[in-house]
Amino acid sequence: MIKDLLNILFPKVCNGCNSLLSASEIILCVKCRHSLPLIEQKNNANNIIKEIFYGRIPVINATALLKFGKQSIVQELMHNLKYRKQEEISTFFGAWLGAELKTLEGYKDIDIVVPVPIHKTKKRERGYNQVTGFGSEIAKALEIPFRENVLLKTVNTKTQVFKGRLKRMDTTQTLTLENLQLIQDKHILLVDDIITTGATLENCALKLLENSNAKISFASIAVTVS
Repeated sequence: MIKDLLNILFPKVCNGCNSLLSASEIILCVKCRHSLPLIEQKNNANNIIKEIFYGRIPVINATALLKFGKQSIVQELMHNLKYRKQEEISTFFGAWLGAELKTLEGYKDIDIVVPVPIHKTKKRERGYNQVTGFGSEIAKALEIPFRENVLLKTVNTKTQVFKGRLKRMDTTQTLTLENLQLIQDKHILLVDDIITTGATLENCALKLLENSNAKISFASIAVTVS
């Protein structure tokens, strides 16, 4: 009764086109869901992202669920997730990608999922880390731990969206490692919301690999492709 009343007073709308969602639709309407620019996981998932990091860092596997483009439905989804309090988008795509990764051989030896961190001030302002739901759902699907207490951001830097790769690399020293024993000799899946230049993931991976004898793989909701 209360749930029905809330739906009447605050009807849920599609995060892609803002149309009203039916009772059977979650996050996206059927039309928007079918229009998503998905990346095929079984064939080319690794190639697009591993090319970004070629010669920069040893990546075992790397994937994203969606292709990101300006003025696209994916951009709208990312903005809703990061700036419009739509935290459930993170969980939605985490469950989606997690179900697919569970079927892939390359992700069967992942030991732990670690999210790209945000500073506590930014987390307090936003109310959540936009990657938490995504990473925790992937970990649930792979039946492995999800840990937010390993990689921490200690300096509240400005947004990285409009910075070039070289400027982004200046933020390496804003990260710190805790509970090193949790990742020692482990295969880590580092997760983020979107990959552009790859500098954020590169910085985080380099920090995770310090003195850990670990292996690293990447997963994100979206990736910018040319």
